[in-house]
Amino acid sequence: MSETRTVRFIISRQDSPEAEPYQEEFEVPYRPNMNVISALMEIRRNPVNAKGQESSPITWDMNCLEEVCGACSMVINGKPRQSCSAIVDQLEQPIRLEPMRTFPVIRDLQVDRSRMFDSLKKVKAWIPIDGTYDLGPGPRMPEKKRQWAYELSKCMTCGVCLEACPNVNSNSNFIGPAPLSQVRLFNSHPTGEMHKAERLDAIMGDGGLANCGNSQNCVQSCPKGIPLTTSIAALNRDTAIQSFKNFFGSDQV
Repeated sequence: MSETRTVRFIISRQDSPEAEPYQEEFEVPYRPNMNVISALMEIRRNPVNAKGQESSPITWDMNCLEEVCGACSMVINGKPRQSCSAIVDQLEQPIRLEPMRTFPVIRDLQVDRSRMFDSLKKVKAWIPIDGTYDLGPGPRMPEKKRQWAYELSKCMTCGVCLEACPNVNSNSNFIGPAPLSQVRLFNSHPTGEMHKAERLDAIMGDGGLANCGNSQNCVQSCPKGIPLTTSIAALNRDTAIQSFKNFFGSDQV
């Protein structure tokens, strides 16, 4: 009788934000086409480690399970990515799971991504519509612009690009590639463009564009293939123009 095939996981664990991290190994029964999330669910159902000792269930974030929400980001075999789309058959084993260290660890693989969301607030990454809902249809966006803007709109705030960026760390307040790209997205919108100068001013200060080292890690790691460095290059041009406008105190430059 053949032995039941298993998959071994080496998981970085941390009981609280202040606790020291440690590693724990688990083995789960193999199933074809299983992803990392399904393996974590199996461990949660039966939290017994590879030594046969009872343990606590692994803590992690998840939501949509189809690479749309960005909640299940973690470091898998040394690479930040979505665990819902990480297929076990395509991963080198044993599979090593770690939390993204760019963000504070809450517990195990769960992190606090407030840093990224606060940056999105800083750059006003939304379209203000208060008082405009009764003004009728807004201006249409040219198809050429709509096509590249749609690519930027695929961002799911997963935080992978911030984890991959060497300039986003505890010693820097760099807002990171995702919020910068959202500035370009919302400045391209016919209604969002009304706050273009305000967004550009927000990224011209400390923690903004000047902190980007152009390492290209972000665009290589983005699970949605968003042209992040293209956005950053375009924003460098836009902020240069905005700085002249600020200096001369005119919108006609």
